Parts: sequence; structure tokens; C-alpha cells
Amino acid sequence: MNSKETLKRIVSQLANGVIGGMLIGVGGCVSLSCDNKYIGSLLFSLGLFAIVQFGFGLYTGKVGYIPLRKPAYLLECLFTIIGNAIGTFLDAFLLQQTRIFPTISEKAMASVDAKLSDGYLSMFVLAVFCGMLMFLAVDNARISRNEGGHIEKTVGVIFCVMVFILCGFNHCIADMFYLFLTNRTGNAGAYLPLVILGNSLGGMLLPLLKMLTDKPFEREK
Repeated sequence: MNSKETLKRIVSQLANGVIGGMLIGVGGCVSLSCDNKYIGSLLFSLGLFAIVQFGFGLYTGKVGYIPLRKPAYLLECLFTIIGNAIGTFLDAFLLQQTRIFPTISEKAMASVDAKLSDGYLSMFVLAVFCGMLMFLAVDNARISRNEGGHIEKTVGVIFCVMVFILCGFNHCIADMFYLFLTNRTGNAGAYLPLVILGNSLGGMLLPLLKMLTDKPFEREK
């Protein structure tokens, strides 16, 4: 692959990541706008549904496939999370200019305070569980798309998102949005690296364990 094609691929991965980050930000915004946590968690799933439906980039949806892909895939995951961070920042910045900001920022601040005051082990474990759910959501969408199961794809995304929201699991991209929205990125300290690590290991856990079964996921040729 020549340098022009490489640059085009990198730009594409970054752009898809930016869109993915913005969609997660929209999901976070509607969740913060709902008084009912069940409705909020349901509507949050719009972000991930749009990502899997249109093929945009989300780090927590890609990282689980690292054990099944070639080494170059690591760079795709890197550019995706950079794009996700840019997308969540853009959403947060734009929403800070609107009339709804005071309402959603108050709820976001309460969530961020609880997350940042948590213990390191708790931060990590809650991120591992979220990573597992994100892999299940995305891989279910892949399987359903290949087999024409549109209802299964939609239900799988909604259930996985609702469970991670209602359980209080940590999602690094959603948390980027909340941190940017509340201007608390400088206070994140070890939180964000731990959550990224937990999401990464959680996402890879199921594919790695499934390698020990008689029906492992197919590796990239």
C-alpha cells in the first residue's frame, strides 16, 4: 500500500471515529435529558445502533477483535479512539453553547463525581463488564447483518446498551463526553486510562475464551 492509500485509510478511520464519538455524545445527551433512567438508557442506544447500522467507528466496538485480526488492526483501533475523543469533544463544546446545557451538565457532574471518586479496582472491573457487553452488541450486529436478522440486531444493541447504563458500567467514550461536558478532563487522572484498559480487556475476553471452545471465532486470513 502506497503512502497516498495509507493516508486515505487513516483519514477514513479518523473520520469514522469522529462520527462515532459524536453519536455516542448524542446518546449521552438524550440520556442526561431524561428523568426516567430506563427511558434514558433505551434512548442512549440510538448512538450505538447508528454506528453499527452505518459502519461508523467506535473503539469499544472494535477493540474486542484484536485477537482475531492482523497486527495492523491495532493502528485502526488507535485512530478510531482518537477520532472518538475528537467527536465527543465537539459534541460537548457545541452543547455548552445551548440553553439545555445547564440541565444536562448538572446531571453529568453528578455522574462524573461518582465515577472519579470510585476506587481503582471498581473503575477497572466496571469497565471490563462494559467491554464485554459492547463486544456482544457489535458481534451480534455483525452476525445478524450477515444472516438478515434485522430485529435481532436492533434488540441486541438495545439490550446491551441498557444493561451497561442501568448497571453503571464504565464506557470510555461515553465518559469522555461527560468529562468534556463538565470540563473535568483535568481531574480524570488514572480514571480514563483504567477504563480504556478495562473496556479493552473486557472486549477481548470473550473472543479469547472462545478460542478454548470447539467453536472459536474465525480469525482473519
